[in-house]
Amino acid sequence: MFMTRIKICGLTRGEDVDGAVAAGADAIGFVFYPPSPRYVAPEAAAALVARLPPFVTAVGLFVNPAPEAVEAVLAQVPLGLLQFHGDETEALCRSFHRPYLKAARVRPELDLVQYAAAYPSAQGILLDAFVQGYGGGGKTFDWTLVPAHLGKPLVLSGGLDPDNVGQALARLKPQAVDVSSGVEQAKGIKDRAKIQAFVAAVRAADRAAGPDGD
Repeated sequence: MFMTRIKICGLTRGEDVDGAVAAGADAIGFVFYPPSPRYVAPEAAAALVARLPPFVTAVGLFVNPAPEAVEAVLAQVPLGLLQFHGDETEALCRSFHRPYLKAARVRPELDLVQYAAAYPSAQGILLDAFVQGYGGGGKTFDWTLVPAHLGKPLVLSGGLDPDNVGQALARLKPQAVDVSSGVEQAKGIKDRAKIQAFVAAVRAADRAAGPDGD
């Protein structure tokens, strides 16, 4: 059975990290974008990452960062994957010598195949809703805008929650899903029951898709 990878993003508290790991998350995301209500300082993030067991990936989210800002975070926080949500160039994204995802804020006029091709070194392309600000808006986007063949592994984000993620997986068959506001009590404060329900919904969709994910 194909197992869709699950990332829980925007964590700020140790108990939420523990809850996400216990529920079966594959990756935990930390926001290093100071304007975000989910921002976590590098010192605090380092303590949260220290709680992760082996084979759960720590992901750092950045928006149009200065290179030295990313380097400062990496000096303190052992991140396994970087996630860029702004207008970063491919050269900047790959300059840190870490695997990375490049986010696309989906709208009708954006050619997603062309966008993905502009980041050949990316591990995948994360599709998010086009909202005011960057991510965490809790809004879905028009899934019909996603091409059948993106040219890169697809990470689906944007307004996912326990109620709609199964439908999203059946329609788009992404390699991974990324959720933040859909499993929260408040911005940056996660709800353990919602995380468990989200993971359960993903796994149910995986089982429904069959052994090959079709």
